[in-house]
Amino acid sequence: MAPRQADRWPILALLCFSLLMIAVDATVLHIAVPALTAALEPSAVQLLWIIDVYSLVVAPLLVTFGTLGDRYGRRRIVLAGYVVFGVASAAAALSGSAAALIGARALLGVGGAMIMPATLSIIREVFTDRRERAIALGVWSAVAAAGAAVGPLIGAVLVEHAWWGAVFLINVPIVLVLLPLAARLLPDSRAGVRQPWDAVSAVLSTLGILALAFGLKETGTGHASGAPILLTGAALLVWFVRRQRRLAFPLIDVGLFRRRAFTTGVASVMLAVFALVGLQLMLAQYLQLVLGDSPLVAAVRMLPLMIAAITGGLTAACVLRRAGLRATMSGGLALTALALVPTLTWGTEHHTVMLTICFAGIGFGVEVALLAASDTIMASAPASQAGAAAAIEETAYELGAGLGIAVLGTVTTVVYAPALAAVRGVPPPVMHQARQSLAAAADEARRLGGRPGVELLARAREAFITALHSTVLVSIVLLALTALAAALLVPRRPPEDDPS
Repeated sequence: MAPRQADRWPILALLCFSLLMIAVDATVLHIAVPALTAALEPSAVQLLWIIDVYSLVVAPLLVTFGTLGDRYGRRRIVLAGYVVFGVASAAAALSGSAAALIGARALLGVGGAMIMPATLSIIREVFTDRRERAIALGVWSAVAAAGAAVGPLIGAVLVEHAWWGAVFLINVPIVLVLLPLAARLLPDSRAGVRQPWDAVSAVLSTLGILALAFGLKETGTGHASGAPILLTGAALLVWFVRRQRRLAFPLIDVGLFRRRAFTTGVASVMLAVFALVGLQLMLAQYLQLVLGDSPLVAAVRMLPLMIAAITGGLTAACVLRRAGLRATMSGGLALTALALVPTLTWGTEHHTVMLTICFAGIGFGVEVALLAASDTIMASAPASQAGAAAAIEETAYELGAGLGIAVLGTVTTVVYAPALAAVRGVPPPVMHQARQSLAAAADEARRLGGRPGVELLARAREAFITALHSTVLVSIVLLALTALAAALLVPRRPPEDDPS
């Protein structure tokens, strides 16, 4: 059923609301960490899983559900995705344990992966006019950036005026509104050519990424099982890549990575999102648990990052046109690294002006680099493989978000736990729990009260600052190396379109 021309803008609004819901869920928990920790008392590894299992599940499943939508109908996959997302949101809101919340967040990732790829495919189908399609894709991109940016603010409002579960429960009425509208408006579209779908590849990519992330977390916290799980994840991903090379119709065309500009663009997307999402989580905890801001005040203080990110997304096209691909991408990554340098000197004192400047530099630099990287990816791929290139870019975006929290969160845990020395008057079991995370330490300090509680919280804050500095240093090094790679490997101007 072809959509009516009059329906194309309502369809865009519907798809953007869907995308906004998915994007917000990737970052909405960043501000809710202290409240969530007090309620469920998760371990350090469980806390990281609660936050980033969503993105780590979305990333490998984007291509899977994109190809399933092409084969069986995109509307059908989107409607099923709404149902999964709504059920998972209700389950997450009512979770009584960390394990239950991790499972619900994983199911949320499945629902998000069912909805997200179809939004772009349907936009390309319903907007037949090239100029209107460009406007629609620009709106889609702005909504994706805005969703991730405003997630912490939405989370802060809900945590402050309700409880942590409200950050999930709010999705249920939204889904109930979107579901009938989607059933009426969305076209029942599918690809003209039905290619075989390889279930083994889908399983390998999903299990490989999850095992890699789990292995990183377990290794970072000193568990003996960490290294074997990490190696298993790496082996599964190697198997996945080799399988893609042999298949006539692979899930991901790994041959695209032979183009160095394409590979650099994908790496830049992953590293930019890696830094933005991972650091956003750490800085949200810093504002609340070290500086003592309420969730809402912390979210407001992070607004410069969000505003700068949206501004960067809207102005990046002009910067790209004037400066070229190479300068825009490497410059955006370098600006992000430079904006992080002052945070290496931060302690327990308030530094409002410098914090605002740093947040603005991080947000603007990341978004400018992302647009340049996206342009590089699409310009480096042949026109016949534009869909495959777009799928790889979306996967890199979500994978960067998941790995940013996994890696930077693990670095924080590895440094924080030994940096928190024992406090006189604090029982060993309490110290063990306090070493799980700063949020756990703050919760235990409130329970203890008196001088031991005050001393525990002060020591925990100092240990977290040490861990934050280590995390920022890792980010600066990775961003600087990627900026250097972009400066050396990316062409100054986009290559001529390859029609092959």
